[in-house]
Parts: sequence; C-alpha cells; structure tokens
Amino acid sequence: MIIKRFTFNFFQENTYVVYDEGGTDCAIIDPGCYFPEEERTLIQFLTNNHLIPSKVLYTHCHLDHAFGANFLAGEFPSLKFYAHEKEQANINNAEEQGRLFGVSLQKPPSISHYVFEGETIAIGDNSFTVIETPGHSAGGVCYFCKNEKTLFSGDTLFAGSIGRSDLFGGNGQMLLDSIRTKLMTLPDDVTVYTGHGYPTTIAEEKHGNPFIP
Repeated sequence: MIIKRFTFNFFQENTYVVYDEGGTDCAIIDPGCYFPEEERTLIQFLTNNHLIPSKVLYTHCHLDHAFGANFLAGEFPSLKFYAHEKEQANINNAEEQGRLFGVSLQKPPSISHYVFEGETIAIGDNSFTVIETPGHSAGGVCYFCKNEKTLFSGDTLFAGSIGRSDLFGGNGQMLLDSIRTKLMTLPDDVTVYTGHGYPTTIAEEKHGNPFIP
C-alpha cells in the first residue's frame, strides 16, 4: 500500500491518496484542496501515477476536510463519497461554516454511502475497518487497516494532541472516550496518519500525549 500525503488549504489539512503499487484504483481521504494550484497538484499526481479515484473517504465533513469535494466530483463523475450518516449535517451547513470562517464554499456533494462501526472498505488489495470515534464531530470515524498497521485518524488524534471539541457536533467527553476505548486499544506499532500535522504511532500517543489521561 502506498500513501501520499498532501497538506492543503488555510487550515493545513492533510489529504491522503491511498493505492497499491501498479494499480489504477485509489481512494482519497479527506479532500481538502481549495486553491487552484492545490487542485492542479492533486490531479497531476493522479495523472502521473495513472490513478482513478473511486472513493472519497471522509473521517468527518468539517469544511477544511471537504473543500475539494465538488472539484473532484466534477473531474470524476462516478466518484462515491463515504462518511458517517451524522456527517450529512456538516455537508448541509458547509456554506454556513464557510461564512463563519470567512471562506467561500459551495455545498459539497451529498454522501453516497453511510459508513458504520465495523464495516470494511476495500482500497485496492487492502481492507479498512471503520471505527466510530465521535467527539471532534458527531459522526467522526477512523479507518484502520490491520494488515498494514495503519490508521487514518482525521481530527480525533494528533501527534501529541487531540482534536477540538468546540466545533460543529463536538463533545469533549465523547472525544476522550473514543480515543481511550477505540484507539488506545490498537497495537502499539500502528502508524497514525492524522488530519493535521505529522504521522505518529499508537505507542507514542499512549506514553507521551498529555491530553490522554
């Protein structure tokens, strides 16, 4: 499995392209491209690697993780958008979120497929299991690939920090419960690809994250 990370938009959000070497299918996790040059960068990478995305996987649908959704839907009409059902509210109020942050944003495409706890989603030859982790957002999820020991945590868990709980759909106690019961129980050697900042591991966060009791 190959993971390509891009850092996009005002909020320095991480967008990931996940694919198999030699394959053409890929998934895009949290499409945050906002500026035209960011859109070009993403498309050039896909073109250079002969990749055609079939899925967008949202960890959650706050505006910084969905800026590029409309652009990608236009480029790839058969693209499907995966997210938890509770994240449809963030899709519906995306324009309001934009106004609050002083950012121009059209409503992204509706969610095509509602993900749920324990569901497995194929990306090339690998399967990712959905882990529901509400707290940063009402329908926040993480995607875990056991074989590759890889977790995409969105804004639930960061290197040395955790997500905010004062935004749309946030709940601080739920966030901590999600991290303690769903993520800190994963193997120590799992690599965590976060929604902002650099990758970390479960072991590093277990022993060094000051926000996790």
